[in-house]
Amino acid sequence: MLQIQNLTVTYRRDQRVLVDHFSMTLNSRDKAVLIGEEGNGKSTLLKWIHDPSLIEDYAEASGTRIMNHETTGYLPQQLSSEDASKTVYEFFLDEPRFMECGVKELGTLASEIHIPHDIFYSDQIMGTLSGGEKVKVQIARLLIANPTVLLLDEPSNDLDIETLQWLEQFIQNASQAVLFISHDEVLIERTAGRIIHMELLQRKTRSRITAASLTYSEYKKQREDLFAKQMQKAVWERRADALRMERFRRIEQRVHHELNTVSRQDPHSGQLLKSKMKAVKSMEKRFEKQRENMTEIPETEQAIGFKFSDACMIPAGKKVLEIHMDELKAPDGRLLAKNIHLNINGPEKVCIIGSNGCGKTTLLKKIAEQLLARDDIKAAYMPQNYEDLLNLDITPVQFLAPKGDKESVTKARQYLGAMRYTTDEMEHGIRDLSGGQKAKVLLLKMNLDEANVLILDEPTRNFSPLSAPVIRQMIAEFGGCVISVSHDRLYISDTSDVILRLCADGLHEIEKS
Repeated sequence: MLQIQNLTVTYRRDQRVLVDHFSMTLNSRDKAVLIGEEGNGKSTLLKWIHDPSLIEDYAEASGTRIMNHETTGYLPQQLSSEDASKTVYEFFLDEPRFMECGVKELGTLASEIHIPHDIFYSDQIMGTLSGGEKVKVQIARLLIANPTVLLLDEPSNDLDIETLQWLEQFIQNASQAVLFISHDEVLIERTAGRIIHMELLQRKTRSRITAASLTYSEYKKQREDLFAKQMQKAVWERRADALRMERFRRIEQRVHHELNTVSRQDPHSGQLLKSKMKAVKSMEKRFEKQRENMTEIPETEQAIGFKFSDACMIPAGKKVLEIHMDELKAPDGRLLAKNIHLNINGPEKVCIIGSNGCGKTTLLKKIAEQLLARDDIKAAYMPQNYEDLLNLDITPVQFLAPKGDKESVTKARQYLGAMRYTTDEMEHGIRDLSGGQKAKVLLLKMNLDEANVLILDEPTRNFSPLSAPVIRQMIAEFGGCVISVSHDRLYISDTSDVILRLCADGLHEIEKS
């Protein structure tokens, strides 16, 4: 049993409270998920639970962490640059227990995680693995250490659909307690028995954490029902208060008028009216007290409010892409696929799926190179690694309005506000932003540039369950062409006109489920 008592976490830069006097208990075999908007402190909380020193350079924390002989295994959201430069074998060697494992034990582990049995001794550089391969290798190393609690930060990022299904079963059947962060609504629904919802209210000045032992769909319904009832009661009480105060003001005005007009020759009546006014004032104080105890209007974090401009459109007959490749090779020369043929016309929305390492990102980069060089369309590319396009040392406003003129800066701020950035966050360096906040900056840039062809590599991978439905709707209603790579099952079904699976012998269209 792992316990947290009275934890408060404050962001050093702007003294924003991310976690406010939070307590929880994680029991053996619990499966709990942390959800919340981008930048709300989910990863910070997970790091602190694993090792409080991991957040010391950017946050202050007070509270108690009681391990009760538990040991944690932590999967970070991103592989560190140091680990990315190691070979797979060197990466496993960093786990002391690795050399104690026999061939049979490693073989069993490899089968459970769906990785090659000889991968433990591979000289392939970690940074060259596909996103899904990196996650599986990291999970394998965690399991070798035999932790009793698994802390997983976005384990579903970059996993192919088959591996996502494996991850679901892995979390469900894990003998360890599992606390994970995910934006994959399907994964959350199928695995989590406890929801821990982190929110920042009142323009991110007040922290609220709600914990419920429910499935995700049950939690959403309960939350909606409670908020609806609370809102109904709050509105009724305010209407009743308004009617009550209207009657009170009429009585007060009448008594006040009578006091002003009573004759000095009638002191008895004057005394009675003064007593009556005193009773009126007492009544007013009682009403004020009742008003203080009225049901609060429920507060929720607002989803982003954004849609692409009508200028971002493309004619139906426009030839967007015609690509024919005899071979698709990885940067290291490995053959990934043959006979790639893809034609796209007009505002089609095409999604490319496939197993991890099959070459989806490599193919998307080839498509981006071709389309970004065209003058007859306005293409924009969102890579899987946002840092490929973002200057981490500038602010979001500087990125969106590089000229710095008043009009473009004002427009950039308006757009960022629609994406729920606070004024402080607009002035933070991009390196301080969460993955989802960085993705929002790239989407805003596409809209400001009036791009009519979007090339998106895992566009929803860092968006919260609150924002992801808005992103899906935004893409579905986009008037231009969209070429995506995704493993997000809801994104694929909600936004795609055509779904193509990349295999060794080319692209194959599959039916929407």
